[in-house]
Amino acid sequence: MQHVQSYYAASAHPSPARPALDGDVHADVCVVGGGIAGCSTALELAERGYQVVLLEAHSIGWGASGRSGGQAIFGFGTSQQAIVALAGLEAARRMWDISVEALALLRRRVAEHAIDCDLHWGHMHVAIRERQRRELHRLQRELEDCHGYGGTELLDRSRVESLLATHRYCAGLFDPGSGHLHPLNYTLGLARAAEEAGATIHESTLVTSIKPGDKVRVATPRGTVTARHVVLARGGYLDGVQTAADWRVMPVGTYVVATEPLGEERIRALVRENYAIADVNFALDYFRRSEDHRLLFGGRVSYSGINESDSGRATRARMLKVFPQLADAHLDHVWGGYVDISMNRAPDFGRVAQNVLYLQGFSGHGIAMAGMAGQLAAEVVAGQAERFDLFARIPHHVFPGGRMFRTPALVLGMLWFRLRDLL
Repeated sequence: MQHVQSYYAASAHPSPARPALDGDVHADVCVVGGGIAGCSTALELAERGYQVVLLEAHSIGWGASGRSGGQAIFGFGTSQQAIVALAGLEAARRMWDISVEALALLRRRVAEHAIDCDLHWGHMHVAIRERQRRELHRLQRELEDCHGYGGTELLDRSRVESLLATHRYCAGLFDPGSGHLHPLNYTLGLARAAEEAGATIHESTLVTSIKPGDKVRVATPRGTVTARHVVLARGGYLDGVQTAADWRVMPVGTYVVATEPLGEERIRALVRENYAIADVNFALDYFRRSEDHRLLFGGRVSYSGINESDSGRATRARMLKVFPQLADAHLDHVWGGYVDISMNRAPDFGRVAQNVLYLQGFSGHGIAMAGMAGQLAAEVVAGQAERFDLFARIPHHVFPGGRMFRTPALVLGMLWFRLRDLL
């Protein structure tokens, strides 16, 4: 099955077609989902000597892992203060350390497995309003005083404008330890590494049912996998088998555009250094340079489905608010996809059964944290559940309204945050 049309798909490295599962097989672990979390789980377990079978309903990296903005950032989709309120101070500190470790793990995997994914370090959160500038200042102090995370730099308007050819931002918080990459090529590289370590991957294989037990039976249209452990890593794409945990995440549409190649001189005039940028609005904008000198710009969210045509126009309008000098630039690629958000925006890791784990709710922070989630799941299979259980103890709730009404309910709930962005 082909990937959606996007800049990433157009610039992806060749990847072999993997046959659908046909027949009945046995494994130590069955992983469901071929994104960053699933491929990382398979890689970690295969390297530990487990027999692993990974089932992907479409193609490796077909979902959010191959379509996102590609920004690898510390922390989570919610604030660290919120994590403290949810889990307590000591647990929150340990989770923070794991989020920073996730960035180091990404760096190590790219190096060890020679994954060619245009990885660059450097990220800046930018403030549009004075209130947001104060928020960035408080964040920097919290990072240093509470977490010992040094090295960030708070930039005033003039410093930001020396890096970005725009007057939209009044301040920025630069972090050399976060960065950006080509997410599809990263995911494809993880899959290749997992196979080289001994894992078996089947694409075009939708899981239709899971029967728990000492040995879990995972059914697909043309075969079954019987395994001692199952890890569900499906993100915002929940076709096929359904579990009670599915209602704890909402698939939310987000959009990215890629301009035509602007040439090295013009793209450097817009974004002087090869950093990733994200504002701090609730409905945020984010952008970065590509290797072939395009501007990749994302933003806007939708709770009612993906419409690339309408969203391309809307995302272009947001891009021109930042860089009006791009009014003449053609958009070569427009695409959208779903990210999996939890109600509290904290990661949601847990168990459907004792030997059936799930990884979800990355809430826009999946580039680094989904990779770390795979390591945590592998630790559980190996008998070391302590770090996984830190996250499993975070209280989560289902989205209200059920299948019919949870989307309208969320739209109403998000209205306040969108209005706050304007203040």
